[in-house]
Amino acid sequence: MTLDISKYPTLALANTPDELRSLPKDMLPKLCEELRTYLLNSVSQSSGHLASGLGTVELTIALHYVYHTPFDQLIWDVGHQAYPHKILTGRRDQMSTIRQKDGLHPFPWREESEYDTLSVGHSSTSISAGLGMAISAQRENKSRKVVSVIGDGAITAGMAFEAMNHAGDLHPDMLVILNDNEMSISENVGALNNHLAQLLSGHFYASIRESGKKVLSGIPPIQRLAKKTEEHLKGMVVPGTLFEELGFNYIGPVDGHDVVELTKTLKNMRELKGPQFLHIMTKKGKGYEPAEKDPIGYHGVPKFNPDETTLPKASSPEPTFSKIFGDFLCDMAAEDPKLMAITPAMREGSGMVRFSKEYPEQYFDVAIAEQHAVTLATGMAIGGQHPIVAIYSTFLQRGYDQLIHDVAIMNLPVMFAIDRAGLVGADGQTHQGAFDLSFMRCVPNMMIMAPSDENECRQMLYTGHQYQGPCAVRYPRGKGCGADVQAEFTALEIGRGRQVRTGEKVAILSFGTLLPNVLKAAEALHATVADMRFVKPLDEDLIRELATTHDVLVTVEENVIAGGAGAGVVEFLMQEKCILPVLNLGLPDQFVAQGTQEELHTELGLDAAGIERSIQDYLEK
Repeated sequence: MTLDISKYPTLALANTPDELRSLPKDMLPKLCEELRTYLLNSVSQSSGHLASGLGTVELTIALHYVYHTPFDQLIWDVGHQAYPHKILTGRRDQMSTIRQKDGLHPFPWREESEYDTLSVGHSSTSISAGLGMAISAQRENKSRKVVSVIGDGAITAGMAFEAMNHAGDLHPDMLVILNDNEMSISENVGALNNHLAQLLSGHFYASIRESGKKVLSGIPPIQRLAKKTEEHLKGMVVPGTLFEELGFNYIGPVDGHDVVELTKTLKNMRELKGPQFLHIMTKKGKGYEPAEKDPIGYHGVPKFNPDETTLPKASSPEPTFSKIFGDFLCDMAAEDPKLMAITPAMREGSGMVRFSKEYPEQYFDVAIAEQHAVTLATGMAIGGQHPIVAIYSTFLQRGYDQLIHDVAIMNLPVMFAIDRAGLVGADGQTHQGAFDLSFMRCVPNMMIMAPSDENECRQMLYTGHQYQGPCAVRYPRGKGCGADVQAEFTALEIGRGRQVRTGEKVAILSFGTLLPNVLKAAEALHATVADMRFVKPLDEDLIRELATTHDVLVTVEENVIAGGAGAGVVEFLMQEKCILPVLNLGLPDQFVAQGTQEELHTELGLDAAGIERSIQDYLEK
């Protein structure tokens, strides 16, 4: 939306970080107020991530005010909180297009702006990348500064600590900012901590600290005592001992919403040598009461009226696949006290809220630690429990070694309930569930199912839970086709599909929830349709039968064609020396940008018309 200068007079003076840095410091609080209002009004009209950005308005302004971006490199972890950054770096008038097809990317994106130094979307990568940039800046020797901003959720991942441990060893000039919006240590925020931050980040303290080390360097016992004394004194007033042990100079916690004090602290820290760690306290949803009260609900929002205190509810009564999974967990746990459900910080998204309340002793949120989630399930399976790992397709990529090494090699009964498989829509390249069939299909011992509707999903989850080996059920984001869901559990025969339409000449083998589109295309083509159900093991008898009674086979899946379910069909046919034309339809060999699922299906030829057109073109060759 175009900026109304009468409503945002200060924001109009900060079209770029250079313009922002020309403002007097006493104008920054007003700028924060206007930026927060603009963000709220913008996201309420476009949809998108809101609460995180509301909480980082002051930090974003202070960073661009103190650091010489884009020469100095600023890295946002995950990127949910980067909307204020986009607004201040030349993209303000395009915010109405964010997360939409051909619009602004939902996260910082290198191709979009020189101010976006790292393309992000998954968590806990900022410190590793920042360290690499700091090493490069050191070799460049142009006094370039590097800042990594990471949240209290993202810093729980092992990768963040691996990076900090390495940085503490190399000792480069870099700053890590922990944006902590948890309430548990909010009492540490206030005038005393702001004053302490000024003191600890100033040259006086730094010089005394270094001089003291030099004086005592020749007396090892006293040096060790002095070091311990320093740690204990700082540990009495700041919770930074862990970060000090990793080799960082810890400062904070400070009030992340006092933009003037924050700029003073950052100005001091910009000149310090070695790895620095600034701990700031913020409030997610800051400045908008409904988001402050419900930061989870307002994390990612649809279009809404900011004058109303509640978000609009979904109009359709049809359950999502996530809800199907959540209901399955509760129903199955009532029968199986050994069922253990694990999630890497995706309770709400995976439909596990009800289960977490009704079966708290069987529910495990491991935070943002996908590798740990998978191997935790390994230990549970060895211990005789029945673990289910609920995980998004795009995040399972982070636990791939554990899937192979800790689950599949030992052939353990761990089920992966893979949500957001296929095209997820507005979150773009980093979140599309495009690869799971390809990277799982090649793993020995894996059994993989792809339901075509909601009831199939429920029965496959039951089938997988009964299976005595590693298995996966992959299902998409959102609603299905409105199929009736049977409360009674029925185990499917492993590796058996079903023919759902009889035609001639062309047989379409459908894997997953594109089946309704396939059936529409098949009606126009007078084609046979099979709902394959299993990606591994394939229904070889059904493939063999269709291959001998039809002239052409077509496979359809919402996964990349390379190495996917269709590739498995071709491999089987070649082994059988069954030579006939096979058309594989699926996701292309490219990273798919943001857009609605419907828009992307149309663009990629996976809607009914696109499938029909592709088959007709193939037949005419």
